[in-house]
Amino acid sequence: MISQAVLTCFALALFAPFIHQLMRSHSGWVLAIFPASLFVHFLGYVPGVAAGETYREAMPWVETWGVYLSFYVDGLSLVFALLITGIGALIIFYTGGYLAGHPHQGRFYGFMLAFMGSMLGLVLADNLIALFVFWELTSVTSFLLIGFDHQRERARRAAIQALFVTAGGGLAMLAGFVMLGAATGTMEMSEILAGGSLSAHRLYMPILLLVLAGAFTKSAQVPFHFWLPNAMEAPTPVSAYLHSATMVKAGVYLLARMSPALGGTDLWATILPIFGGATLIYGTLLGLRQTDLKLMLAYTTVASLGLLVMLLGLGSEYALLAAALYLIAHSFFKGALFLVAGCVDHQTGTRETVRLGGLMRAMPITAFAALLAGLSMMGIPFFFGFLAKEVIYEATAYADNMWLLTTVAVVGNGLMFTIAALVAWGPFFGRRMETPKAPREGSLYLWLGPLALAVLGLAFGAYPHIPQDLFVTPVASAIAGYEVHHATFPTIPKMGLPLILSGVTVAFGLFIFLIAGWVRAFLNAAGQRMWGPDRGSDQFLAALDFLSRTLVGLLQTGRLRLYITVTLVVLAITLGVPIIAYGLFPSEISVPQAPFHVYGVLLLTVVGALALMFARSRLQAILSMGVTGISVALLFLLFGAPDLAYTQFMVETLSVVIIALVLLRLPVDTYDSRHILPSLRDAAIAGAVGVFFTVLLIAVTARPMDLTLTDYFAAHAYVSAHGRNIVNVILVDFRALDTLGEIVVVMVAGLAALALIKIRRGKLVPPGNGASPDDERGAS
Repeated sequence: MISQAVLTCFALALFAPFIHQLMRSHSGWVLAIFPASLFVHFLGYVPGVAAGETYREAMPWVETWGVYLSFYVDGLSLVFALLITGIGALIIFYTGGYLAGHPHQGRFYGFMLAFMGSMLGLVLADNLIALFVFWELTSVTSFLLIGFDHQRERARRAAIQALFVTAGGGLAMLAGFVMLGAATGTMEMSEILAGGSLSAHRLYMPILLLVLAGAFTKSAQVPFHFWLPNAMEAPTPVSAYLHSATMVKAGVYLLARMSPALGGTDLWATILPIFGGATLIYGTLLGLRQTDLKLMLAYTTVASLGLLVMLLGLGSEYALLAAALYLIAHSFFKGALFLVAGCVDHQTGTRETVRLGGLMRAMPITAFAALLAGLSMMGIPFFFGFLAKEVIYEATAYADNMWLLTTVAVVGNGLMFTIAALVAWGPFFGRRMETPKAPREGSLYLWLGPLALAVLGLAFGAYPHIPQDLFVTPVASAIAGYEVHHATFPTIPKMGLPLILSGVTVAFGLFIFLIAGWVRAFLNAAGQRMWGPDRGSDQFLAALDFLSRTLVGLLQTGRLRLYITVTLVVLAITLGVPIIAYGLFPSEISVPQAPFHVYGVLLLTVVGALALMFARSRLQAILSMGVTGISVALLFLLFGAPDLAYTQFMVETLSVVIIALVLLRLPVDTYDSRHILPSLRDAAIAGAVGVFFTVLLIAVTARPMDLTLTDYFAAHAYVSAHGRNIVNVILVDFRALDTLGEIVVVMVAGLAALALIKIRRGKLVPPGNGASPDDERGAS
């Protein structure tokens, strides 16, 4: 059933455009029924998972390589599945109002559902290769969603940048997975994690660094953070879904999932807190510079991801509980605030905070949802965000380097408090400001999603024992690899260091809020003089484009002679360097006994090659080439390979005939103007290739013949393929796809040649229209 839930998303994605065409304005709630039903389905696993049970499904995929389409449900994967389907249902419903009337709304639904299936597959996959496939599918579908408004250059740039960074990190992660499989002897994550820590293995460091590369690029850690704010070019439903609750947390999920196998080492406890803490501070500072609601939320998402990575790096029970709490709380309040930002933009025509104010009267429901979500993000008591912040401070206050980690957490959370106030308070309260559109409350489609998520943040904070028992503790236990116990989180905060630090956070956040204008001006002035990874990404892609164009200009000249020369030179070097370096030249060469006519054919082959090399006209070259080819075919025939001889005869005959027909359009009576030096150069290259190939064949045939494949094909040719000619059976049965590919290549080349000939004929002047035969021949 798990696999069906994942794969059905892709099936529905194919039909989503047609469903939209059929249902039109009702397509939003109709399509939202499917993820909502998946959410209910996954809720059925909650009691068992909360009791410590796990669930696994597997089906063969590439069984020869040990690749299974296997899925695994425990506390960590279940919470992600619930977030993906639950928030996904609200987002699909929200899209019904946000993109109402858009000509490509149906296509957008398809992309969103395909992403939902990819993300579900990622968090539920147990096989590493399956996880990688779903990982890259999230990159591809996010590329389609970010670039949805592909007419805009900025959207295309953001989509390409996101794909470049996340897919590149995914390839590094794949290398780490392959090494992980080699180190453990299995590609199933549940088996890897059951085997315990890999810290003592010699491949531990490269595995860790490669996995971190994938996680850091996906979860936008410094210096790979730049793609996420640029992805705000996507429509708001994409930002709320991919860039707050799901895709950007894929890297965090990977780190949490791999923690039992890769965590608990000095390297882990050093790299993750450093990068996570730097991302937390850097993200909040960049967020304070912005005036666009979505960009402000995007940079705080970067900061929140850094906070989660830092907590996973600490690895204590408090830290894992804090990560689990904040993971859920962040999905609630950030998803709600993104949807609020989209609603404000949709109803007013702008999302610039400097142009927004006093919207409370016109949009009371949206303002209420924004206020609830903002208070949770600020960490105000009785909200779920407050509980998360309290446990975060418990984790940092009793960790190594407590002063540094606690300072980073307080400063980062304080700056997020400021941004939350600017987003949730500024647009709705204060003096009413003029906006491009007269503001009014949005439809049910627009306010139901943010209100539901914001209320959940309040409900989970008011009754913390419910999420703790059902979700938080199972997540922390899955990350730790053992059952984690913690006293019930109190609804009313208790006096202690965490509460004091929360108070400091609120005071610091309020202070920065009061001077936010000055801080923004200072940061903008400082930022204008700084080079950043975003600019570096453009410079790298521009340099790559320049290098590609330069190489194409050097190598793709359109001259076939140059292509063949370069190919043969590289081939000669590839063959010759090992032969010379390792002294593979044979000490003696025995001349086999053969009838005189065999040597006559050999002599004819050499004469044809020499005549071809020194031919002075095209016609002589064609005839010399034909002599050489026919001689080789005779050798095949004399040594018992009539099928090869027949093929060679056909190829040589057709080659000579076709080239001769082509030459009817060219002057065949003129001489080749090449000097002797180019001819000698070509002779040297051809001779080197021939000599090195000969030496290689002598060296190979001097070794004992391995008849394993010969015996296999001899035994199975007739039994499996009902053919007695082994060569034919290999070509048309055992290597049928290779042969088909070769036929397709020849066919495509023939069609291309035919098209070029027709184009050429269209440009020629027909005889009798005033053009002389010499002009016509010159045009050819």
